[in-house]
Amino acid sequence: MTDGPRQRGNASADWDTASESSKDGSGRVALKKEIGLVSACGIIVGNIIGSGIFVSPKGVLENASSVGLALIVWIITGVITAIGALCYAELGVTIPKSGGDYSYVKDIFGGLAGFLRLWIAVLVIYPTNQAVIALTFSNYVLQPLFPTCFPPESGLRLLAMLGMCCLLLTWVNCSSVRWATHVQDVFTTGKLLALGLIIIMGFVQICKGQYYWLEPVHAFETFQPYDIGQIALSFLQGSFAYGGWNFLNYVTEELVDPYRNLPRAIFISIPLVTFVYVFANIAYVTAMSPQELLASNAVAVTFGEKLLGVMSWVMPISVALSTFGGVNGSLFTSSRLFFAGAREGHLPRLLAMIHVKRCTPIPALLFTCISTLLMLCTSDMYTLINYVGFINYLFYGVTVAGQIVLRIKQPDMHRPIKVSLMWPVIYLLFWAFLLIFSLYSEPVVCGLGMAIMLTGVPVYFLGVYWDNKPQCFDTFIGMRTIFSVYDANC
Repeated sequence: MTDGPRQRGNASADWDTASESSKDGSGRVALKKEIGLVSACGIIVGNIIGSGIFVSPKGVLENASSVGLALIVWIITGVITAIGALCYAELGVTIPKSGGDYSYVKDIFGGLAGFLRLWIAVLVIYPTNQAVIALTFSNYVLQPLFPTCFPPESGLRLLAMLGMCCLLLTWVNCSSVRWATHVQDVFTTGKLLALGLIIIMGFVQICKGQYYWLEPVHAFETFQPYDIGQIALSFLQGSFAYGGWNFLNYVTEELVDPYRNLPRAIFISIPLVTFVYVFANIAYVTAMSPQELLASNAVAVTFGEKLLGVMSWVMPISVALSTFGGVNGSLFTSSRLFFAGAREGHLPRLLAMIHVKRCTPIPALLFTCISTLLMLCTSDMYTLINYVGFINYLFYGVTVAGQIVLRIKQPDMHRPIKVSLMWPVIYLLFWAFLLIFSLYSEPVVCGLGMAIMLTGVPVYFLGVYWDNKPQCFDTFIGMRTIFSVYDANC
């Protein structure tokens, strides 16, 4: 493995300083360009379509208060996601670094802002997101085995740890970038086929006249009064299902011809996902009433039981495939964020090491796996979704605001992709609505997220900003890094 400065000694041929193929033009450690357009689309679609479409329909409908408004929420969230992706595309080719919005925020607003983005991502966003996907996987796999009760919590967590394949998929991602992208391509195809089955069954239901809840007169029948704060939470639940749209920006260094393939992947993937989500939700309400949907903890399983009969086992397997691919994509991209943060000096130097032969950031991948396993101590998925959604949108908005700031501060900067400023303004207006009313509706959950983020301020000043640390501290960190290299080599 390698990092920027040469380490003392030579652990082995596999753990060495960076070869020419693993450094960029400035001499920094870099990753090989192995991700083409198809794999780029697979990363976006595979990261977005994980557990969200099988978890969020209940949360969106519950807060939207009617079927019609819930479908509108899904459509608007898809449009806003596309707008955000366009803004990120400009930043991705203007500041072409692995690390995504962490790199953009750091370069535009300074080290503290970038560190806080990294800090909350390390502590909350990615471990929690992967834990939710893992719990969804285990819940759908075990539910058919416990038809009259809920699966035991210990079984859910154990399967989430092993079957979510945190361990298996970490091994795959450590072994080869090409293997990881192949896994992503295969399971992305599988999950689209599974959702295609749901959508086709929905069209069959409509042809049979089963569209009572889609008729305008019934679609907007409320089962509770509309509330602006609850509607904001419905958008937050929907945004979780669309989460992952920005993950391709974390691997721009590994993207072949990013100026062309980054926007192309966005233009292909986001409309595809929006179509799938909207029509999957239409299919759900052709088979279930709003009350039945809200009473179900496994929407796709209930859907399958109603329409597929003896073939209902297809749904749990389909969800397992979907979440398996989601975990793989999340591991792949979030490890690159931690790698980028370590390379910039905001995380321990060990996480900036890559394997010379495999060109994979193995320490960052192992760190991602361990942090995800720790988050599996809880199983309250809907609170976790609100928690993660709020923090995610907070930094999405800060990043898009940075696009406007960069336009003002450096108007002549080379921008291979340049979008109209109308798009970031629209995104920020929606962002302000979402955050203000979410904070109003869930002050404890959202406030806790803000508090955890602010704990990063003293950590930044002690660990990053403070240059003249005692020699014993630097020696300890250096020895820990060398010891870890030798451990991994054994």
